[in-house]
Amino acid sequence: MILIDRPIWPAHGRFWSHLISDESYAELHAFAAQLGLPERGFDGDHYDVPASMYEAAIAAGAQPVSGRELLSRLNASGLRRRKAH
Repeated sequence: MILIDRPIWPAHGRFWSHLISDESYAELHAFAAQLGLPERGFDGDHYDVPASMYEAAIAAGAQPVSGRELLSRLNASGLRRRKAH
């Protein structure tokens, strides 16, 4: 399933959502391509989605969830990739 949190994350003068799959990266990449998200929007285990595309993502089938739920589902799926510090 594709999940998206609300666009509350500020960066580069905009607000952003996170788009994930709790099934596979293949599902995530296919959905992102369908939305027209650029590959550079992929950040290891999620896509950064500008607020202007939030409603389009939901209309295309992404399930809106809280940030906490999104992280929980990503961790449970085994697809979480932690950033190296």
